[in-house]
Amino acid sequence: MEIERKFLIEKDAFDYKKYPYKELVQGYLNTAPVVRVRREGDEYYLTYKGSGLMIREEHNLPLTKEAFEHLIKKADGNIIKKKRFFVPLGDLTVELDEFAPPFAPLLMAEVEFATKEAAENFTPPMWFGKEVTNDPEYHNSNMASKVL
Repeated sequence: MEIERKFLIEKDAFDYKKYPYKELVQGYLNTAPVVRVRREGDEYYLTYKGSGLMIREEHNLPLTKEAFEHLIKKADGNIIKKKRFFVPLGDLTVELDEFAPPFAPLLMAEVEFATKEAAENFTPPMWFGKEVTNDPEYHNSNMASKVL
């Protein structure tokens, strides 16, 4: 199960660029249910995500580079490219995504939790902006299918 909350981040609200990051490239083979292929640094995955907003089923399967390169060509819509910065926040890690065009200058933070209760009791830091957890427009799968 994936339990996460998402927030928009204002461009100058926080100096995130000093933290480690990975470059991600992902495409969607299907959006209902979500079937995604992703390159994360030198690792490759096929991911299935069930329905839901804050809580949903998620399964990751490793892929070879060759399988990823074959499948990404079959993705529908926009290929999403972003840098994912890993920002420590107490016992948690903020995954702050800096999107490349055509979604730049979008910055979005995701925080994953072990339980629903932990997610519901989370107090975001001051540099977090508007919460978009329950706004499907900010799911990457929906962003990939936007006509730009």
